[in-house]
Amino acid sequence: MFYAYVLQSINDPEYFYKGHCEDLYTRLDQHNYKMTKSNKHKAPFNIVYYEVFENMGEAIKREKYFKSAAGRRYLKKKISEL
Repeated sequence: MFYAYVLQSINDPEYFYKGHCEDLYTRLDQHNYKMTKSNKHKAPFNIVYYEVFENMGEAIKREKYFKSAAGRRYLKKKISEL
């Protein structure tokens, strides 16, 4: 299984990180233990949204959508419903 996911910074709730991976909770640990250079200054994180896919290509495609203007609007709506 592969995942497209959205993390929210606990210290900066306005900051969201979008990514993809094969093991969601291992990836969350990598972010929270500051093993990811791009956003280690925003750690720790909570998972606020994810979707599951059969292959990596679909997960990457969805991650790219999340990063688009339409994807950000979609996520804002989905996250606010939670």
